[in-house]
Amino acid sequence: MKTLKGFLAAVLALVLALSLCGTVSAEPAARKIETPADAEEWAGIFLGEHPENLEGAWEMSSQMKAAAARLGGVAELARQLSSLGTVVEIGSAYEGEVQGMKAFFVPCVFSGMSVDLILAVEDGAVTGLTIGAYNGGRTEEAVSDAYDSIDLALPVPPMNGQLPGTLTIPRGEGPFPAVVLIHGSGSSDRNEAVGNVRPFRDLAEGLAEKGIAVYRFDKRSYVYGPEMAADPQVTLESESIEDAVNAVQLLAEQDRIDPDRIYVLGHSLGGNAIPAIARKLEQAPVKARGFIMMAASPRPLDELMREQYDYLYSLMPEVTPEQQEQKDAIFRDLDRLKDLDSLAEGDRVAGAYSAYWKWLASYDILEAAREITRPCLLLQGEEDYQVTMVDFGIWKDAIGEKENWELISYPGLTHTFTAGQKSEGSAVYTREARMDGKVIGDIAGFITRTGTEP
Repeated sequence: MKTLKGFLAAVLALVLALSLCGTVSAEPAARKIETPADAEEWAGIFLGEHPENLEGAWEMSSQMKAAAARLGGVAELARQLSSLGTVVEIGSAYEGEVQGMKAFFVPCVFSGMSVDLILAVEDGAVTGLTIGAYNGGRTEEAVSDAYDSIDLALPVPPMNGQLPGTLTIPRGEGPFPAVVLIHGSGSSDRNEAVGNVRPFRDLAEGLAEKGIAVYRFDKRSYVYGPEMAADPQVTLESESIEDAVNAVQLLAEQDRIDPDRIYVLGHSLGGNAIPAIARKLEQAPVKARGFIMMAASPRPLDELMREQYDYLYSLMPEVTPEQQEQKDAIFRDLDRLKDLDSLAEGDRVAGAYSAYWKWLASYDILEAAREITRPCLLLQGEEDYQVTMVDFGIWKDAIGEKENWELISYPGLTHTFTAGQKSEGSAVYTREARMDGKVIGDIAGFITRTGTEP
């Protein structure tokens, strides 16, 4: 689902169009993608001056055609990548799998960030298009004497399916305290991979080494992209909150997990969801012991998106007329949110249906945060340009005096709590980096300390 893509250049969990099912419907003369070389050629056209030339010339499934049409055509899908900068290099494609289907991964280096363009295919026809971490797939789970990595899928009754996940659990009898990880915006895998950074993997491995189990799973919009993209009633509740509550219940049933010491950690938009998750869990059979919010903003999302775009454009040595027009078009689109009542059910703003925005407008995050009586830890990187120290200041003013809240900011750390500087913009994600050890240590200390309190 292409939800909230004001984070385009910063949180690369963008699903341009994802249609991994259905029969293939194409013109007989259209070309097929059968080899890595074909995929490279396709990517070259897609990222070239005339991506519209792909339509009709290459096979696409009927679902893919419909998805592309809903989002403005293949040329519009290509334009969505413009915030990554200009294309520097298209690397050698290689074959793999996405959700059990054949896929080709095409490494693409942009001036602002490197990503993999991922083409899912069936009988040579493109059935899905997305971008992912630069190496094109999830990294292998680390082998450690300190913990085990166990496959654990999260049931999703509304989708009649499940979300693949991993429980990273310390070795030993337990029972161990545990944390459920909730993603930020976009279509994230269980590692919350962005460029060459994987913050959820780092959290899982780092906390497990300190005696704390971690459960992370592929986000609903990552697994069920087509279904969610077609549903105008999707909100943050159905995108993340429901799965967070159900994940706590699932985790409580696992051997060696202490059901009375389960925490929920949300990053970025997932952090924004924490107060709503806390409300829902108070009505659930198993409740959370406490909550961690990382890089969460209390401000309206469209305000944050404007600020992010302004900042990223300010980093450009020169803004071309075409780039300025692209920015102006984005801001004009966001202007429609000034009158939510004028938006019909099927209207989209910044890729999200009106229901998504109306839910956010009705969500008073500060009020919901003040209601939480359980222990809470709020963390902020001081070099984060996506969620800034302005947001941290608002949190301090609103809840900083409450005894159950602890707030910490970190000099020199970015949105993913890796080392970097604001002035790097989205380029900070192009190098391999791991989450700062002090952050992981502070989270572990919070869990250990509050988990033993009466």
